[in-house]
Amino acid sequence: MLVLIEGGEVLAPEPIGAAAVLLAGDRILKVGPVDGRALAALGVDVEVIDARGCMVIPGLLDPHEHLLGGSGERGFASQTPEIALHEVVTAGITTVVGCLGVDTTTKTMTGLLAKAKAFKEEGLSAYLYSGGYDVPPVTLTGTVRRDMLLVDEVIGAGEVAISDLRSTEPSLAELARLASDAYVGGILTGKAGITHLHVGDGPRRLEPLRRLIAEHDVDPGWLYPTHVERDEGLMREAVALTRQGVTVDVDTVEEDLGRWLRFFCEEGGDLARLTISSDASIPSPRTLFEQLREVVREHGFPLERALPLVTSNTARILKLPRKGALRAGHDADVVVLEQGSLEIVEVVARGRRMVKGGRLAVIERFLERSNRKVELHGRKPRER
Repeated sequence: MLVLIEGGEVLAPEPIGAAAVLLAGDRILKVGPVDGRALAALGVDVEVIDARGCMVIPGLLDPHEHLLGGSGERGFASQTPEIALHEVVTAGITTVVGCLGVDTTTKTMTGLLAKAKAFKEEGLSAYLYSGGYDVPPVTLTGTVRRDMLLVDEVIGAGEVAISDLRSTEPSLAELARLASDAYVGGILTGKAGITHLHVGDGPRRLEPLRRLIAEHDVDPGWLYPTHVERDEGLMREAVALTRQGVTVDVDTVEEDLGRWLRFFCEEGGDLARLTISSDASIPSPRTLFEQLREVVREHGFPLERALPLVTSNTARILKLPRKGALRAGHDADVVVLEQGSLEIVEVVARGRRMVKGGRLAVIERFLERSNRKVELHGRKPRER
């Protein structure tokens, strides 16, 4: 079946103006003028989405989610449950990368891989990093490189902890070996081959990464640090690294994205080297979308300027060439937003309509034959 999204203003993520987006199966067939009546005259089944008064954008990419839930650093009872499909798709996220954190014992690589595969069966695009805070990393097959070669979903190493009390304090040589292993895995498979690094609030900040680049054969493009918005000093160091070719990531956990985007720009940061993630485990994946919406509506950041931070920039660092943009031949990942409010109206992931008319249109497969009622309500109210 074809899906025709017509009548909307398209940001691909660059502004295109009024245009139709035609989907065929799990790919985008055309972005531009499409004669719906001519399609109907051919006797082809066409599902039409009326996007008048709306913006049509690429599906969002979230490069950092704890899909198995958070480790729980206040005892076992503080572990958080797995991320659910509906939490991801109602946030406009169509591509997600899962990771492990400080707990790589009860949260396992095999469990993370199974979760990614489950999301893929439901229609999302799901990937993962091999490892966690630990160095040497806990892997599926013995090494990160082997994981990347043998497991489709594994795209790199991470999230490796540096400058953090919870880190295993890896030496520079150990970090260089890990980054090189991930890079070689990347060139052998065509995958990202990046090392995703959790940056803590320790006094060394990003010094280990600067030294990796200066003292070892580690290319800046191999490194992908996150949580660089902890304080202004750390952010300044991150801005400096972007000038060397490192792509950095900020999370939306503290819901202060507007402040850090403004600071990043004032310090001369290269927006092409910046991405945004949810770090979902305690916070909801929805926080990613809500923060994007807030920086546009309340901080005056143009949508076309903010959008690459959750679409094309992320697709580039993750080396997902069919993601992050509305182009013919790209994956059919599309979000329709109401103009003005920027509320999510439609979400299409790999050609499957996940949200219709602002309402969830799918149900987790395990619930289809279950009488369970699963509801989780945090004490912190969701931002509106």
